[in-house]
Amino acid sequence: MSDSQPDPDAQSQPTGQLRTPIVAVLGHVDHGKTTLLDTIRGSAVTEGEAGAITQHIGSTAVPLSVISDIAGKLVDPDDFDLPGLLFIDTPGHHSFSTLRSRGGALADIAILVVDVNDGFQPQTLEALDILKRTQTPFVVAANKADTVPGWNPGDTEPIQQAIERQNDRVESDLNEKLYEIIGKLSDNGFSADMYWRVQNFQNNIGVVPLSAMTGEGIPDLLTVLMGLSQRFLKAEMSIDVGGPGAGTVLEVTEERGFGTTLDAIIYDGTIREDDQIVVGGVNEPIVTEVRALLKPKPLSEIRTEKEFETVEEIAAADGVKIAAPDLDDAMAGAPIRVVRDQDLDDVIADVRKELAEIEVQTEEEGVTVKADTLGSLEAISGTLEDEEIPIMHAEVGDVAPRDVRMAATADDPKHQAILAFGVDILDDARRLAEQEDVDIFEDDVIYQLVEDYDEHVTAIETAQQDQILENITRPARFEILPDHTFRQSDPAVVGVEVLGGKLRRNVNVGRFENGEFERVGHLKTIQDEGEDVDESTRGDRVAVSIEGPTVGRQIKEGETLWVEIPEKHAKILEQELKEDITGGEREVLKQYLDTHRKRDPFWGK
Repeated sequence: MSDSQPDPDAQSQPTGQLRTPIVAVLGHVDHGKTTLLDTIRGSAVTEGEAGAITQHIGSTAVPLSVISDIAGKLVDPDDFDLPGLLFIDTPGHHSFSTLRSRGGALADIAILVVDVNDGFQPQTLEALDILKRTQTPFVVAANKADTVPGWNPGDTEPIQQAIERQNDRVESDLNEKLYEIIGKLSDNGFSADMYWRVQNFQNNIGVVPLSAMTGEGIPDLLTVLMGLSQRFLKAEMSIDVGGPGAGTVLEVTEERGFGTTLDAIIYDGTIREDDQIVVGGVNEPIVTEVRALLKPKPLSEIRTEKEFETVEEIAAADGVKIAAPDLDDAMAGAPIRVVRDQDLDDVIADVRKELAEIEVQTEEEGVTVKADTLGSLEAISGTLEDEEIPIMHAEVGDVAPRDVRMAATADDPKHQAILAFGVDILDDARRLAEQEDVDIFEDDVIYQLVEDYDEHVTAIETAQQDQILENITRPARFEILPDHTFRQSDPAVVGVEVLGGKLRRNVNVGRFENGEFERVGHLKTIQDEGEDVDESTRGDRVAVSIEGPTVGRQIKEGETLWVEIPEKHAKILEQELKEDITGGEREVLKQYLDTHRKRDPFWGK
């Protein structure tokens, strides 16, 4: 069974009233997520059902009767008990990861939209990862079938009917693109096929070719969504409609005349005007009272102006705007619970428990993370954990000066960074970050955010490695050339040829005597044709000054000397920096270590 498919145990018959399944739409930018939702809404209006389909806060409810009208012969209303489908209006990862229900994804089922021409893109893969993590069943909408060259477009109709109308070349081209998508799903651990060939939707992902622009294939998509929901999700849709409402915050917004309000999805029970509710807050759960429940006007009217009407109650599953006092600290993605006849302390405890389930694991040392919602925060922390990037501080909200001060306390320069996902950077925070040398990375795509940070870390590590190499004594050996003594002592100045490695200024030099290294002096300067140089390599002939020895006594023309490598440096060179030094240096280092280890096998280990 695929990681993301419904639990087969969920097929038992429900006992309560059935709520509408909640459908999320995910996919890469510009692959047609919004067009798909608009077409589903528009098709319903075209079918003369403008009064039946309803626009809600953050969602659109499409009842079974409308789905049947759009799908035609594919959906017989008598075969279904579920009331229809509730589509989340804000497509994308943001809404999906924001919508949570008791520690899991709120969406019951998802549509992954993939452009048949572009195929899998970075956000497609990210969406797949989110679906896998949350174990949400999904179908693939292979969109833009109408853009295959030579496609003969129709209207809202079943896709196989549309394909039959195409010539053989167009059908062949479309199939090639579809099987590329199926292959990519397989590469990512999902068995998939055209939906009409899938025998077992628990083990296989159904791929639905369609055009969100023309409506071709939309009947098929609605049919598959209804079929999967009816077959596998009925038990989960069973609710006590009269019970106290449970929901999640989609967005915290300002509404004229009402102040701070919550755009919310209610997925269980009922919420009423004057209900006492508990909402997850930044620091503590918020206890408040519903002042008003607001819904948009019907779809046919909302196209011209966004006006709300107050309602006395909302039953699951539905979207609503909640007006209540003291909501400033409410968080997107936080739970909402109606108290009613329950004990207030118990409800507060439940909200605390749910918030604790998505609390990000932090450490004493690590990066600072800010995100737009709890769900986003959870998704980022999961990715950072996979990448073994520690988190010191994480919370919902815009980047403020206190976040910069927090990041600045990290001991490791790599961790003096803020990863900001889908949030604003306050001006004074940006100014402070420049003063404190705190790096801020901002993006609304998780993989891009992490990739940018990884590149930053690589740059720091490279600079640190370069600094270490700069301070490490490098291996080299050289010969004092015969007849090239320019000064015998104080300091001795001689001509030398570098036999291997990298000879640098300001190093101790010496020779091996009976396996013991004997220091003879300190090489101070290097000159090449009268010009001072910092280093020279194999084959170079240069003049060097050596403080300490006298030519003819401690050192002689024709003898070979070595740069003295401290044991600690030798260990670092062999164990950590071997790939960062040249092949010639590695050769000299090996000779140097081998000579030392003839006397002491553990030298430099």
